[in-house]
Amino acid sequence: MQYIFNMKKKRSSGENLKRLHKYYNYTGFYSFVGMSLKKAFLPIVFFILAIFLLDRFVIDFSDFFTDVTHTYAPISILLVFFASEAVLGLIPPEIFIAWSNKTSAPVLYLSILATLSYLGGIVSYFIGKWILNIPAVFNYMEGKMKKHLNNIRRWGGFLIIVGALLPIPFSMTSMAAGTINYKFSNYLLFGLLRFARFAIYGVAIFSVM
Repeated sequence: MQYIFNMKKKRSSGENLKRLHKYYNYTGFYSFVGMSLKKAFLPIVFFILAIFLLDRFVIDFSDFFTDVTHTYAPISILLVFFASEAVLGLIPPEIFIAWSNKTSAPVLYLSILATLSYLGGIVSYFIGKWILNIPAVFNYMEGKMKKHLNNIRRWGGFLIIVGALLPIPFSMTSMAAGTINYKFSNYLLFGLLRFARFAIYGVAIFSVM
């Protein structure tokens, strides 16, 4: 009986996966991820190559970021980063990752950046929920975030995963999740992949600086 039960459970899980696959294929999720990867790949390669070439032939980034660290307290830089991550992701995180490599404790500061990015996403989520209470702001933001709102309504957690891992605006995805009242516990879980993104980018950027 237990064997039959396990077989039915496996069959049911397999059928659910097939249905999900068909749904995401039909709604264009795979195409969206593919396009996002294509759009992200060249800018990432260009950014890392630019850092390498500039560091080698134009400006010594080690000296530059050392000067920045000596001029501005780390807490000031971290606050600017947190504000950026909480409000639309205005400044590319890669700049701060490069800065962390020239601090006294690169891994520690990279970890702090990842944590602040995750927390910034949570702030964006609640900004999205807050927007619902102000009709004029909601109508304005709904126009600005129409694409993100439609995508997260269709794909939910998978879009949060993509937003956490790929260089698309994680803040916008988080805000859209809050706006549609996406389940907060699931958002927190999927958003943890933000740490993986910073680890991967950290390894790539640290290796060329």
